[in-house]
Amino acid sequence: MSSRTVEQDVADAIAAWMRWIPRWEPPVHRGRARICRRCTGSPLIHAAGIPEATPHQVTHALVSRMQKIIDRRVDEFTEAALPALYAELQGAEAWAAGGYDPRAGLAPEFEGLDPDPEPGDAAQPFLFTMGELAEQARGSAHLPRPPLTREEREQLHKDLAVADRVAGDTGRAVCAALVAYRSEVSAAIARFVEPQVEALLEQLAKHLEPPE
Repeated sequence: MSSRTVEQDVADAIAAWMRWIPRWEPPVHRGRARICRRCTGSPLIHAAGIPEATPHQVTHALVSRMQKIIDRRVDEFTEAALPALYAELQGAEAWAAGGYDPRAGLAPEFEGLDPDPEPGDAAQPFLFTMGELAEQARGSAHLPRPPLTREEREQLHKDLAVADRVAGDTGRAVCAALVAYRSEVSAAIARFVEPQVEALLEQLAKHLEPPE
């Protein structure tokens, strides 16, 4: 188990986000209009005091860094205290290894997002998508895994309940630590993000004005 506190992990993640946000620019491509399951309804957004109109990638970059803290601590607890669940997760990972995953190794601001942008012209479809490549790799990599026994399923249900409680407790601790950085987060968004959004809206408004 990590000897670091949640507060230390949050401080490091905020510092990394602060180093990234001056480099943010509005994306030039049109992304998919799908709901982000990581950000939608996340209490991390409220805890950090992120304004509602903040561009999603900016929000996602912070939320993903905080989620990494929670996931890592749950993984460490699972390995140390829940051997049945840890063995099952390791077995599932090994069974699925070898397939192509377009989301592997992404920076936090892209983790959890759809790797394929929405096609802009139906007359010019993609030859293939990243999601299709990953699905093909999964479909051809392995046969179905052996079924679990009833005792194994019961133990996994118990372990999952414990892991869920650890995740909830860690999430609340991360939210509590985030509150201390609300003013810094808001100031960074106001300095580096809002002027770019306002300039983009102003440019869009000029294009929409009728010719004189």
